[in-house]
This record gives sequence, structure tokens and C-alpha cells, in this order.
Amino acid sequence: MASGRNRFLVSYDISDAKRLRLVHKSVKNYGWPMQYSVFICDLDAVEIVMLKQELSSIIHHGKDSVAFVDLGPPANRGRDCFEFMGLRSALPTSGPTVI
Repeated sequence: MASGRNRFLVSYDISDAKRLRLVHKSVKNYGWPMQYSVFICDLDAVEIVMLKQELSSIIHHGKDSVAFVDLGPPANRGRDCFEFMGLRSALPTSGPTVI
């Protein structure tokens, strides 16, 4: 990943309700929810490491799954790489929401 921010699609499948709530809360601090377990996060190199470390401490590595898809810089690919059927989710248009 180059310097600056990249847009990530983050999705998860968590098998325990308590861990699910913790993962949802953590990812929500870094991005925008598209669906309950799918988020868009505009992150720099430090923030993606922080998010991965945070989630690694929550999930059960033998039962849960978290996927990170690097979509590239938000200005270049943030909107044109999404295609929707049915209702269209609103995509973020600016800056991070890291809390």
C-alpha cells in the first residue's frame, strides 16, 4: 500500500454474539457500514495495522473470519468499483472516521 489512504472493504463472519458485537463496534470506529457486517474504511498504513491488531484480539481465529479488500485510493476507485442491485448503499465521500 502506498502512502496516504486506501479504501478497504472490510467484512466479517463471527460465530459468537458477544464477539460479533465487539467486532461490529470496532470496525464502526474506523469506517462506514454498508450492511451489518460489511464496512468501507478509508485508512492509512498505521490505521489498517491498528484495526487488524484490534480485531485479532477479539476474534476466535479458529471459528471467525474477517476479510480486508484493498480498493486503492478513495479518489481513484472509491465509487466506480461498486455495482449494486436493489437499494444502493451510500458510499463515503470524504475523510476518515477513525475514533
